[in-house]
Amino acid sequence: MATQVANVLRGKHKPTFTPHVDTGDFVVVVNAAKARLTGAKITDKIYHRHTGYPGGVRRTTAGRLMNERPERVLRSAIVGMLPKNRLGRRLATKLKIYRGADHPHAAQKPETLRF
Repeated sequence: MATQVANVLRGKHKPTFTPHVDTGDFVVVVNAAKARLTGAKITDKIYHRHTGYPGGVRRTTAGRLMNERPERVLRSAIVGMLPKNRLGRRLATKLKIYRGADHPHAAQKPETLRF
């Protein structure tokens, strides 16, 4: 799912795709808590973050992060597939992830994408 969301964010599904231009669409991901990881990633995959203080590296497993913040796991997977430059950072702001089925974007009439 993450690769297909990254492609829609990037605009690769459109015939007017240009690598250096933001031609992608906004993406709203709902039910992030229902996402599943394959294999032994739930226990073996480690996520790192830094608090900003010396020695402030915090490590957590994918299973624990899925229980506490499943949207962070999906965001990490999707943003990791975007370009590592200004364009990628701008594309990452067009990604909205919600834990449950409720989201505040109903007025924009989002279209459902089935993966």
